[in-house]
Amino acid sequence: MDILVVDDTKSVQCMLADLLRSFGHNVDTANNGLDGLGKARIGNYQLFIIDHLMPLMDGIQLIRNFQKTPELENKKIIFITTQGIKSLVKSPEFILFDHVIEKPFTKDKFISVLSEVIDTSMSYETLQIKA
Repeated sequence: MDILVVDDTKSVQCMLADLLRSFGHNVDTANNGLDGLGKARIGNYQLFIIDHLMPLMDGIQLIRNFQKTPELENKKIIFITTQGIKSLVKSPEFILFDHVIEKPFTKDKFISVLSEVIDTSMSYETLQIKA
């Protein structure tokens, strides 16, 4: 699966990219929503992992732009936030998220969410992270 991770925190980007690649996914990263929108428009991603608060364009604005772009609407989205899920529930974009995960999160939690979203069975037993 081709996945784009959009997060302005380099350590989160690297951790998620390494984890996803360990499952055999093709992963690209973007440093903010504007960078993510540019990459999304030229790529062929099936899943987007998008951070909420970022400079230049936040995650909500990025998703609004996805909805204006026919080839990007209805894509799978895992939304990551430090603001709590309750802060997002009233947002009209909330229904566009396949799942919301709160920071900080563990690798176990992310794997569980990923499994739900892409409908596959994953566990630490199948995870092979390079040391």
